[in-house]
Amino acid sequence: MTLQRPALAAALAALAACASPPQSTPVAPPAAASPAAATSALVPLRVLAINDFHGNLKPPSGGLRMADPARPGATIEVAAGGAEHLATALETLRAGQANHIFVAAGDLIGATPLLSALLHDEPTIESLGLMGLEVSAVGNHEFDKGAAELLRLQRGGCHPVDGCRGPRPWAGAAFQYLAASTVDKASGQTLLPPFVVKRFQGIPVAFIGLALKGTPAIVVPAGVAGLRFDDEADTVNRLVPGLRAQGIEAIVLLIHEGGATTGGINDCPDISGRIVDIVRRLDPAVDLIVSGHTHRAYICRIDGRLVTSGDKYGTLVTQIDLQLDTRSGDVASARAQNVVVRESFAKDARQTALIETYERLVQPLARRVVGRVAAGFTREANAAGESTLGQLIADAQLEATREAGARLALTNPGGMRAPLPRPADGVLRYEDLFSVQPFANNLVTLTLSGAQLLEVLEQQWPAGGRQRVLQVSRGFTYQWDAARPQGQRIVPGSVVLDGKALDPAAPYRVTVNAFLAEGGDGFTKLRRASERRTGVMDVDALESWLRQRPGYGPGALDRIARLN
Repeated sequence: MTLQRPALAAALAALAACASPPQSTPVAPPAAASPAAATSALVPLRVLAINDFHGNLKPPSGGLRMADPARPGATIEVAAGGAEHLATALETLRAGQANHIFVAAGDLIGATPLLSALLHDEPTIESLGLMGLEVSAVGNHEFDKGAAELLRLQRGGCHPVDGCRGPRPWAGAAFQYLAASTVDKASGQTLLPPFVVKRFQGIPVAFIGLALKGTPAIVVPAGVAGLRFDDEADTVNRLVPGLRAQGIEAIVLLIHEGGATTGGINDCPDISGRIVDIVRRLDPAVDLIVSGHTHRAYICRIDGRLVTSGDKYGTLVTQIDLQLDTRSGDVASARAQNVVVRESFAKDARQTALIETYERLVQPLARRVVGRVAAGFTREANAAGESTLGQLIADAQLEATREAGARLALTNPGGMRAPLPRPADGVLRYEDLFSVQPFANNLVTLTLSGAQLLEVLEQQWPAGGRQRVLQVSRGFTYQWDAARPQGQRIVPGSVVLDGKALDPAAPYRVTVNAFLAEGGDGFTKLRRASERRTGVMDVDALESWLRQRPGYGPGALDRIARLN
């Protein structure tokens, strides 16, 4: 839920004093080493990092995909993740380390599974605090429910609509979110502190945290109303002189932006993406960059600096070992590896108790009534590839994103994990909808030209692959011909939207789920879309649609027609 602007302004004003940069408190430089200590002038520091956790308190479906050691060029799925195993992995990696810190690079919440989402992600924030998380950058998904909600999660207090549903009144996060580049336009102050300084055997280390500059383009506008997201490198470079003036030489950047490589979890071949340019523009004083956002794993050197990313969903922990020079206070060396959070890490008893507590609380919410249906909806497709469940979901997603300019919605059949049968009493509950759409995928409304949309439709029949017919919303119709060559199966002139033939040169606002938006299921042409705007979760769109239409039932399968 997003608070209205007056409530947001009040929340921001209340925070202004503590959100100001903490440079005002001088930090003394480390004491100079004595000649006798010259041969042992290094202090080890282990930094443990995650990114893009997205509330996966339980091991995510599919685990971690990584290179198959037995088959060069092939990949395998490895069971990994889950808060119980992650907590133990962290404790294991801390063992024997006099100096250590657990940090994160954003998107800890948002697009979360039912267990966390139903309780406004308080379970995730509590779980990570229990693991010892100390600081995290904000990510774009931290703004899914608005800035005021993010501040509530940070500082404490009951939800303004639902109240406190947890086992106790919400006390706030045990760790600190950082938002160096997120500025309240009205006050000119950062929404949250830009950095924190931690001391390790007397050596100060600054941790700067920030979100990607493009956040406003990929979240619901109301979530970032009144906020400005500054350039990442420019923001960091403005902070560095003040830090160094206080005697701080060791600087770590936690940034919710990343890249992609073609290698394994500890490799860095062909690194690409915005993170490359950002790192190259950073002040040379920045020693380490912990990145995220792209859901990739890599250990890189860019312009001589260590850049890391730990995939997603808590399947990896990035172990970073720094050596701090006691004489200069700077980082003398840095190395890292991504550690798989395997099931061999025993379950942490405190995390098990936390999950069990929240599961009991979620049950009544999961059983809440969301609507009534006249008949069930099936995933079974007709000869053209269309299903009643697909129509329902596409229609719901179009309706939920009208405000973003959507005229058409497309959804993939693989995103529908179960049918939606009519219960004996016709009453649907939230858990019924979640079984259909369990991925917590946000909706993304993007712009395609008519010609690009045709290219997307042609990708429903990949060369040598299995057809995946996209489900389409009402008002959109077309024909396809199985006898035509691959890449030319859409019947020319048959594509119609709202009674008008598709114009190849015209722009169209199209809604898909986040998985498709990134080229999932082979729909790579969607990556070329522009003007992306992230909306509500798919399951929430479905709930809203059914709530407004009691007694709703399936209609005729007449949007897609097959010839031959």
